[in-house]
Amino acid sequence: MDHEQHEQHEQHEQHRHAAAGVSWAMAARATLHCLTGCAIGEVLGMIVGTALGWGNLPTTILAIVLAFLFGYALTLRGILAAGVDLRTAVRVALAADTLSIAVMELIDNGVIAAWPGAMDAQLSEPLFWIALAVSLALAFVVTTPVNKWMIGRGKGHAVVHRYHH
Repeated sequence: MDHEQHEQHEQHEQHRHAAAGVSWAMAARATLHCLTGCAIGEVLGMIVGTALGWGNLPTTILAIVLAFLFGYALTLRGILAAGVDLRTAVRVALAADTLSIAVMELIDNGVIAAWPGAMDAQLSEPLFWIALAVSLALAFVVTTPVNKWMIGRGKGHAVVHRYHH
């Protein structure tokens, strides 16, 4: 085994041991953080789109954009509070949250799109809130293993935690 192969083997072993050390609770906390931003953005997007009389597509696009913005904003708040400069904080937030939010939004919006009548449900109807709650719960379940994998590889919220400690 040459020197380069040895280093690659050591890096692989470090990643494997780090992944084994990532708890489901840590992954769930990271996912809950993501879920909070997504839920705020989703609901706000639906409220604004409905208030403006927009159709399903522009309202959904707005909700997704706001989900990303609020998800990133929540992460930025914590990183900036740790004294990190804005440019670094933005890079960390983008690296930490993009995949997590994307998976969450894909599952969340996929469930709502597939649920009969959910896309046309109004904010005042129980169907809207039930479909949203179920879609976010399923998104949480699917995204938690993604976050566990990312944290175990030193990515995602593992990057954020470096600035909190």
